[in-house]
Amino acid sequence: MPNAASQPVTFPLTRETPLDPPESFGRWREEDPLRPMLYADGHVGWLVTGYPAARAILADPRFSTRLELLHPPINQRLSQARRRPGFFLRDDPPEHTRFRKLLTGQFTVRRMKQLEPRVEKITADRLDEMERLGAPADLVQAFALPIPSLVICELLGVPYDDHERFQRYSSTLLNLDATPEQVQGALDDLDGYLGELVARKRSEPDDALISGLIETGQLTGEEITGVAMLLLIAGHETTANMLALGTYTLLRNPAQLAALREDPTLADGTVEELLRYLTIVHLGPVRAALADVEVAGHMIKEGEAVTLSLGAANRDPERFDDPDKLDIRRQAVGHLAFGHGIHQCLGQQLARIEMRIGYPALLRRFPHLRLAIPADDVAMRSNMAIYGVHRLPVAW
Repeated sequence: MPNAASQPVTFPLTRETPLDPPESFGRWREEDPLRPMLYADGHVGWLVTGYPAARAILADPRFSTRLELLHPPINQRLSQARRRPGFFLRDDPPEHTRFRKLLTGQFTVRRMKQLEPRVEKITADRLDEMERLGAPADLVQAFALPIPSLVICELLGVPYDDHERFQRYSSTLLNLDATPEQVQGALDDLDGYLGELVARKRSEPDDALISGLIETGQLTGEEITGVAMLLLIAGHETTANMLALGTYTLLRNPAQLAALREDPTLADGTVEELLRYLTIVHLGPVRAALADVEVAGHMIKEGEAVTLSLGAANRDPERFDDPDKLDIRRQAVGHLAFGHGIHQCLGQQLARIEMRIGYPALLRRFPHLRLAIPADDVAMRSNMAIYGVHRLPVAW
């Protein structure tokens, strides 16, 4: 009789509790950190739930991110979307290296720290507006979404007045229920919008990142548009969902919230632990083997797809003690919330700054912050590639 771990599974998105990965991940990880997985197009590849295996694959150049090699985990969105020049998330070296080198200097720790006063001012302004309008408020729209959107717009040189437009495109691209036609339409519309912006900056340059890329003379207009698309989507969606979901998590863990409020020096540890505990990229990343590679006792054949559950890996007891417990005093270094290897999130330091400033500032301004609806009534983003909350009604 075949071993249970040899039977292909499908990627689960249904969570039994809102702040934990699907329970099946834990069972599967305990049985075997790699198991066969059935993809939406009928391909049988692999699902990775263990931390050591996930970290090893993310660091291994024999696994590719190229779009044409991948298989869709749950629908056809990956195979239907056209490849965008400059969208280097889907590039392997040396092409990936070419883009990454141009951008690394823009996202150094030192450069990001220089942005701290501006992030503090943006955060304070949003809190002022929340207080002026009064309770109840939707924390997503009033606080969590505007802060990273304003910051990434300033960094890139994108007019914030257009934020509703690009946020609408991003929402479609990340919606797991969107049809291939809807995904393609959102990509085309965002591509057109940013293409016009890049063209305008050639004649009206500023000191922001898009103009800086134009000035290098090393990228085509299409490539700069693709880079801008990637940074714009990643730069606001992930942090916005972490700010909102992290606040929801702290409100559901009052002892942890009280500890952070009483001791602001715990802010750094709180950010790292929330990143580990929540791991909002809850579908993927996906890789394709460029050669036969042995991982955790399994031979992954050339051409086979591998889907990594970063949420399951970050709850692996082999790496983190009592991993299903939220503990803001934990040393959560080494988590995979930002990935690992050459594709590790370029803007991770900026995201950390926004969260490290955002959480304590929110709790200082509203010491009696609370949910305005029952915790179980908060609508979760289970249908999105980036997990979080759709709305978070709060009062104070």
